[in-house]
Amino acid sequence: MPRMLDVSDAVRAEIGDEEADRLLAGENAPGSYDCTSCRTPGDSEQERTSTVLFVGDETAVLAFAHASCLPSQVVQVTEEQLQGAVRSIGTAGGDMAGIEPHTAVPEQAVLGVTSGLVLVDGELHPALVVEPTSPIVRPGTIGAGDDFLPLLIEQGFMPVTELASVPAVLHGWSVLLAMGRLHAVLQPSSNGGQPVAWWQAHQPLQVTDSWRAAANKHQQVLLFAAPVGSIGRQPREDLLRDALDKAAAGGRLVAAALPLAGT
Repeated sequence: MPRMLDVSDAVRAEIGDEEADRLLAGENAPGSYDCTSCRTPGDSEQERTSTVLFVGDETAVLAFAHASCLPSQVVQVTEEQLQGAVRSIGTAGGDMAGIEPHTAVPEQAVLGVTSGLVLVDGELHPALVVEPTSPIVRPGTIGAGDDFLPLLIEQGFMPVTELASVPAVLHGWSVLLAMGRLHAVLQPSSNGGQPVAWWQAHQPLQVTDSWRAAANKHQQVLLFAAPVGSIGRQPREDLLRDALDKAAAGGRLVAAALPLAGT
């Protein structure tokens, strides 16, 4: 029986037309499934369902999600992360299908990421605070210096001098939540194709229920970035806010609101 499946052009390009057509015809697609994003049951015979292809170094896995939770897309992850997801979904009784991969994961910068709720203009917003573990220099340059903030400003992030208002949305970027965990911050690809990971977790990061609820409410996440040594690993949200305020006052903070992908 045909399924109500969404198979994006990017997913079709990875799995091939023959496999995509079999999925759409209902040959290889499950009827019921556990959504890879919100982990609640779905039914591809009754509701629009997205095919999500997780691609690792050596293997690739096809998962299914409510179309309202995730669009059909290709998500590049580490092999370790992919195997962890397979074990997680297998334990939960979800549905995945193995697919041969065609792409590899690019090298990622070393960026420390902290999640927390930040009060802006009287309302709590989900936030990610990004701080490199060492200075970031412009590609192709040699010598000391830190170009982290200038590079981000060139990408559309805006300098913040105080946390008085919600920063503007940076279209083309997004925060990927899948299986209830934080997987990656995605940026536009240079060739205009599928977004690529600007940062991705070595292992999916657990976020609090209140953080995820705020993300679902606002459908966006505030991303703050500061040079190495500006924020530090703060154990509490009030201390994180103090560090953000100090970085902003010192001209060492940029920010943007990134749309949420997933739940």
